[in-house]
Amino acid sequence: MKRTDIIKSISKLVLLESLKRKVNQWLIVFFNAVLTTALFVGFFNLKEKQDAISEHSHEVRELWDNSPDKNPHRMAHYGYVAFREKYPLSFFDFGMDNYLGNSIFLEAHKQNTVNFSEASFSNSLLRFGEISAGMIFQLLLPLLIFFWGFDLITRDRETGTLRIVMSQAVSWKELILGKTLGLFTLSLFVLLPSIIIVFALNTTLGLFIGNFSFLIRFFMLVFSYLVYYLIASLLAVIISSRVKSSKAALIQLIGFWLFFTLMLPKISQSIGQIAFPAPSKVEFDAAVEREIIKQGDSHNPNDPHYKELRDSLLTAYNVESITDLPFNYSGIIMQEGEKLSSNTYKHFQDSLTNIFKIQQNVVRWTAIFNPYMAIKNLSMALSGTDFAEYNNFQKQTEGYRYQLVQALNKMQIEHVKVGTSLEEKDASISNQNWKEIPYFTYDFLTAVQILKNEWLSILSLLIWIAGLFLVTYKSIKNLKAY
Repeated sequence: MKRTDIIKSISKLVLLESLKRKVNQWLIVFFNAVLTTALFVGFFNLKEKQDAISEHSHEVRELWDNSPDKNPHRMAHYGYVAFREKYPLSFFDFGMDNYLGNSIFLEAHKQNTVNFSEASFSNSLLRFGEISAGMIFQLLLPLLIFFWGFDLITRDRETGTLRIVMSQAVSWKELILGKTLGLFTLSLFVLLPSIIIVFALNTTLGLFIGNFSFLIRFFMLVFSYLVYYLIASLLAVIISSRVKSSKAALIQLIGFWLFFTLMLPKISQSIGQIAFPAPSKVEFDAAVEREIIKQGDSHNPNDPHYKELRDSLLTAYNVESITDLPFNYSGIIMQEGEKLSSNTYKHFQDSLTNIFKIQQNVVRWTAIFNPYMAIKNLSMALSGTDFAEYNNFQKQTEGYRYQLVQALNKMQIEHVKVGTSLEEKDASISNQNWKEIPYFTYDFLTAVQILKNEWLSILSLLIWIAGLFLVTYKSIKNLKAY
């Protein structure tokens, strides 16, 4: 018999024996029922939120386009509202979605935060997390794999069956690989039905036709979980082969699960927040305001920065007064003020984002020692529910806000009569100009960007697979059948 045939026979035996047990049958049915419920509830909630976002976005745009004739600067203060769209896979893994804001008000001279998160409208129970398919796959299915695999070898050792098996020219390598393959295949009875459901639900949205980026993200997500369960299966079998009793194997595996999923993430998160504290919103806003005041006050005609700007324009156009300029000078002031305030805000926002990234990196680097953290980060990123996706939304809305305000400032420079104040009738322009402002459209992170962001998580899973196989290879000579 070929060596590969021996591995297949062992894995098939493990699978058949496991499926014969009533408790395992009920566990598979139970997990699939919970996962199916979570996926359908999450999907319909996603549809409801997306429909609401689409409706509100259309209403905001309609109000913008139909605003009456007015001064462009007043229109800039009238503002625009942008809504954060949900990625189609977000119903699979909620990630940080419920704790991050969903809409932002965009206006001149001010950069607002993204507000109205799900958590802000929910009761305190949300702090315990909502049940998503991703959470079950990350936390509970590995525990189920440990329950199925803790005694795969210790049981045979305790009953004396292992000596008989080893006397049949079966090597330790074949035994461990066969048991691992059987246990991994058993886990697919829980994973694959959910993957099929996710595929079917997203097919109803037409996402699998011509959406190459979505396809890559979906199959990367599936592959990541397959690797994760292979790690869990191999770890369970290795522990079972190295200890004397089933009880000791179960205790060790539960210890691994508790340390990886509960203790290490909390410890690393606390260390990151203590070692790299972030300023409060009040402190952040105060620092931005102080810096903007230092750069110049556009409402003070004697401010050094704006006085220099005014004098340079008067010299360039060889005129004595700003009313003699061939364009609206107040629009230039607004344009310059917007540029300075936006650059200042960007500088402070980038610094704040870097602090958050450093805090996250403290947790992220534990993925090298913790496959749970690796799959959690990958799952959130591929589902579009991580901080990187949220930060991408912030950057795009700020870019849109700046372009919108500067476009209105340009309208004021070019279309408003020189020397008119905001209250005068001549300061208004046709509302047809508002329709020239492009719609806000959000572009999700591409698969390539996600790979760049999550290279450490991918490397972690590969290291764990390679490391466990290396441990298996090195420890074979020390294993005993009694």
